[in-house]
Amino acid sequence: MKREIFLAGLFVWLAVSSVLAAQQYSVKGMVVSVNRPAATFTASIEEIPGFMRAMTMPFEVRQTRELDGLTPGTIVEFTLVVEPKTSYAERIRIVKFENVEQDPFAASRLTLLNEIVSGVAVKSLDPGQAVPNFTLTDQRKRPVALSDLRGKVVALNFIYTSCALPNFCLRLANNFNALQKRFGKQLGRDLVLLTVTFDPVHDTPEVLAKYADQWKADASVWHFLTGSEPDIQRVCHLFGVHAFPNEGLMDHSLHTVLIDRQGTLVANIEGNRFTATQLGDLITGVLR
Repeated sequence: MKREIFLAGLFVWLAVSSVLAAQQYSVKGMVVSVNRPAATFTASIEEIPGFMRAMTMPFEVRQTRELDGLTPGTIVEFTLVVEPKTSYAERIRIVKFENVEQDPFAASRLTLLNEIVSGVAVKSLDPGQAVPNFTLTDQRKRPVALSDLRGKVVALNFIYTSCALPNFCLRLANNFNALQKRFGKQLGRDLVLLTVTFDPVHDTPEVLAKYADQWKADASVWHFLTGSEPDIQRVCHLFGVHAFPNEGLMDHSLHTVLIDRQGTLVANIEGNRFTATQLGDLITGVLR
């Protein structure tokens, strides 16, 4: 009887110790890749204070349904459970971007206005789809066609030069400036940066050239693009970008796009809630 009581007590103690030994941490990051057969995803995560520096690493999940909706470029928050002999991610939540420059409630309004203006509901491309060719004009007044960049990874974002807030267009441009420094040896050969204005009336090649100078942009590998309003709208529609004038400024959404060497959309990251390092980690995965 004493032996049975001892064994029962030992079992309870082991169970309690196991629970107590497990640590949980809140994690934020950007998904780099997803491997459903292995029940893992790789993410570029922010620092976990007191536990782990910012890094890119794979995370196991116990249930593959946790991976539903995850694609490269998805911003996520999750709980990292660390046990004595293993670790895994759970309660993964996709973080949707809900803010725009002028009005925190304008995102849905921008989409509705876009449909009213165009007369149809515009469906943007999904990851995995081929990106149709387009041709725009860069800051040197030279045509740049997406088809001419086949064989290279293309990073693409959208701005307008009159944007005054540092956490919107300026942040997206600064992200590309960081990429220009990080991938200096690969720019032009393996990676090209495209920044498209959604304000072509004001952002002429001359204006874009001055704006590009602020970032010491190499015009041969970082193209600031403009074009006719119909051409700009077409490119914006491909990636779900919406922009409308509002009292001298513009209400607009924020998108950063990644296209692989075959011209396929890899990621369409909405918003500004990611770091230049995370974007660079995502690009590194596509370049391999």
